[in-house]
Parts: sequence; C-alpha cells; structure tokens
Amino acid sequence: MDAYLAPGPSSFTDFVTAHAPHLLPSAVPAGPAGGALEVPHGTTIVALVFSGGVVIAGDRRATQGNVIAQRDIEKVFVTDSHSAVGIAGSAGIALEMVRLFTVELEHYEKIEGTTLSLDGKANKLAAMVRANLGAAMQGFVVVPLFAGYDTEAPDPSKAGRIVTYDATGGRYDELLGYHAVGSGSVFAKSALKKRHRVDADLATTVRTAVEALYDAADDDSATGGPDLTRKLYPIVVSITGPEGAMRRPETEIAEVVAQVVAGRTENPGG
Repeated sequence: MDAYLAPGPSSFTDFVTAHAPHLLPSAVPAGPAGGALEVPHGTTIVALVFSGGVVIAGDRRATQGNVIAQRDIEKVFVTDSHSAVGIAGSAGIALEMVRLFTVELEHYEKIEGTTLSLDGKANKLAAMVRANLGAAMQGFVVVPLFAGYDTEAPDPSKAGRIVTYDATGGRYDELLGYHAVGSGSVFAKSALKKRHRVDADLATTVRTAVEALYDAADDDSATGGPDLTRKLYPIVVSITGPEGAMRRPETEIAEVVAQVVAGRTENPGG
C-alpha cells in the first residue's frame, strides 16, 4: 500500500515495472530444440470508420499450426469508454497486452482525474508493442489494431479513428477509413475496398465488417467463418460519441450473419 501511495508517474506499467516486474508480459522462452513454441494465433481483425464513429470486428478462430486451437476465442476488447483493441498474432501475449493496456487507461484516469487523449492511448499501446520486440524476434509477434472515437475532434462526423502498428511499435494512422490485420487481412481489405463507404450508417458498416470477415474466412484457413451450428458469430464493437464503446448484441450480429449467409447462398462470390 505504501508503494502505491508514494508519489510517482501516473503510468501503471511503470509502477508494476518498479515493484513487481514479474507480472508484466515478458519474452516467451524458446522451444525444446531452440525453435519457437507452438502457441495459438488469432486472426482476423477489421476496422471501419463511418459517419458516426468507428466499428472494429474480429472472427472467432485461433489456430496452432494446422490445428484449430479454439473456435470461440474473443479478439476484440473494449478498453475504455471510447476505445477498443483487436488482436492478431500470438494469442497469449496479445491477451496479456490488452488486459494491461485496459488497466493502464483505468489507472491513468483514476490518478489524473481525466482520460488520456486518443493520441495518448495510441502511443501507450505502441510502447507496449515495442516492449514485446524481444519476443517478436523469436516469432511471437503481436499486432494490435486500435480503434477509437476522438471526443475532442472539431467535427464529430470525422471523430472515428483507426491506428495500426508494426512489430517494432511503430504506429500509423489509417486515413482510408478501413484496415485489417491478421492472416486473412489481404482478403478482408480487398472486400472492404469494394464495399466500404465512410459516409455509411452504423447498420451498413456492421454488415460490411461481417461481409469482409466472411470473405477472409472463404480464402484463409486460419480465419473462422460464422458457425451457425454452434451459434458462433464475429465479435463486433461500435464506438460513437453518444454510446461510447459498445459491444454489439449477439442477437443483432446473428441476424446480420443470417442475412450475409443467405445472400452468399444465392451469390457465393458476394
């Protein structure tokens, strides 16, 4: 308790580094023969800016080599009132990173009495990705996709933002209004390039995100398509000014998926 109350920076990561560094995500040791460990990987994540904010969505499959490690993994997380993160890459490290990032934002808000700016959040996540560089060089790469609503933007219709990262922690603002990461990203981006409109409404944007994930699953074995038998649907989070970051209800996404599947039954190519 004394350590927590002592004066210091408002960064929770700095606090844990000083007092309990063993609790931080760290480099994963190499495998028995010096090779990389076989760990679950998560793909694919898409993000789309629309007239009222931004939508981020992800499929539910995690793979381990040629095996489906998990069919219902969650890869998209609300991190605070106006931001969310989707993860691709080494699932275990990515999940730890998102949890720490969420606590970091909450800790900052409690200590400072205000939320971080959107750029501050994006830079904080960049620092966490950079801290994972040692593990990334061993093959345990984590590539998050950050989406947020800038409450300080002068034009609310352009407040939705998407930020991407590379394995070294480099951050890049996506200005085209859409992006995708993960093994199925090339197929998802091809679908988004044809379908997405930044002036679309929320319902249309959610449908476009589901369509893009469907196309990714159609061509990438590591991306899971909607599983109607097990009732497994993509995770979709919308971030707007009035509602903030909100995970869309499963019933809503199930209805969208049913419409997409019905449309693909008549026209498999979309």
